[in-house]
Amino acid sequence: MIKIPYFSALSTYFSFGLLFVFGHVRDFFRKIFDYFHSSNLQGYAPICSGQEDFYVRRYYHRIQDCFGRPISSAPDVWFDIVHRYSNDNNKTMKRTSKVTRCLNLGSYNYLGFAAADEYCTPRVIETLNRFSPSTCSPRVDGGTTTLHKELEESVANFVGKPAAIVFGMGYATNAATLPVLIGKGGLIVSDSLNHSSIINGARGSGATIRVFQHNTPSHLEEVLRQHIAEGQPRTHRPWKKIVVLVEGIYSMEGELCKLPEIVAVCKKYKAYVYLDEAHSIGAVGQTGKGVCELLGVDTADVDVMMGTFTKSFGSCGGYIAGSKELIQYLQYTSPAHLYATSISPPAAQQIISSIRVILGEDGSGRGAEKLARIRENSNFFRSELQKMGFEVIGDYDSPVISIMLYNPAKIPAFSRECLKQNVAVVMSAFPAVPLLLSRARICISACHTKEDLLKALEVISQVGDLIGIKYSLAGSNKQHQEQGAKKLE
Repeated sequence: MIKIPYFSALSTYFSFGLLFVFGHVRDFFRKIFDYFHSSNLQGYAPICSGQEDFYVRRYYHRIQDCFGRPISSAPDVWFDIVHRYSNDNNKTMKRTSKVTRCLNLGSYNYLGFAAADEYCTPRVIETLNRFSPSTCSPRVDGGTTTLHKELEESVANFVGKPAAIVFGMGYATNAATLPVLIGKGGLIVSDSLNHSSIINGARGSGATIRVFQHNTPSHLEEVLRQHIAEGQPRTHRPWKKIVVLVEGIYSMEGELCKLPEIVAVCKKYKAYVYLDEAHSIGAVGQTGKGVCELLGVDTADVDVMMGTFTKSFGSCGGYIAGSKELIQYLQYTSPAHLYATSISPPAAQQIISSIRVILGEDGSGRGAEKLARIRENSNFFRSELQKMGFEVIGDYDSPVISIMLYNPAKIPAFSRECLKQNVAVVMSAFPAVPLLLSRARICISACHTKEDLLKALEVISQVGDLIGIKYSLAGSNKQHQEQGAKKLE
């Protein structure tokens, strides 16, 4: 458990309190002025209302320039960011023709396949000429090509499962699959920090949802034991099905799932394990096969394996891997398979080719080199940030590294100051993360050179001194730094 510095917590609450109070005062006077002006609603209720609209108007618009920055090149190690300006206090942003070459610390380009590759790119271009940019059809109609079948076989072999099914969108893979796997009368036990796609998929299923403390197998066991004993609400009948939802690497924390312990608990209570490997597949493990390989877990003990192709494979879409019976069932019932346009043929070829490179089937050792380099880069960068005094969360070997900022005023300050020195970073703030736990999320790539990392560290250190976020310098916990793995409460 990380302890937020007392002053940081106090100043964060104070900052949000000021935004809240002054925002409502301004809204009050706006209602008074609007009362004397004609309204275009003509009896309709405001289509945008509530706390979300208040948050966007009074907070997000102030720092909107730190999010959604357009780029005009491939998301490689260095890319071109398009400059924007606003004439209405950041409510709308307008693009200019000016671009800046920046070091990319934000894209999920873990293995460097997002840019042109000597093996993948020619095959993707050939596929584009042979097929088309899109199948213009769902899989069950005219949207299944020979590439889709080859891709599903490649994915199944890569993750170590009998069969797999692929979808055109990673988010929809979770959101559309979970309601098919479980429904009313079932119990979903979800990690408290699971991704939004898992949360929305679970809500859409109609099943009873319970949450366990983040990455805490002991609390998972307590929740399972309690709800198995109680049974379904009101009727107290046994649950039709129990599914435990976890991620391989948690996207906002960079923390590895305690998969061996969680699998052991699920076996004990006969619960299915649903593992989301969006950020871990292809990025961790000796041969890039994810957290199961890294942590020594037999893939047969994970009932449903989900992953995306947007991170390590430089493409788009997602997959579900499992038993042949499970995949056949999803082919008949999943709306993402039945109604959505199938994954683009060039995108499918990109995934197939990148898997071959990772496995060394391209005749080179580049795949092994990439895996060794991303592990080395991630651990080096994390270690150096900790030495500088930053509060860094997550685990070693994870390419996702989060630097804690806490105070909302430090979000735009950190982002803008880094951009001034040609370093592009991604900011994570409420509601994506808890109110007090704003952070800068850095994604490391195998293609980052030592010089790139040293430049980034130099800039981040200077900005950290400028805005005062080196919290660990004042009384750090040695064990807290040596372990390199932190938990969020």
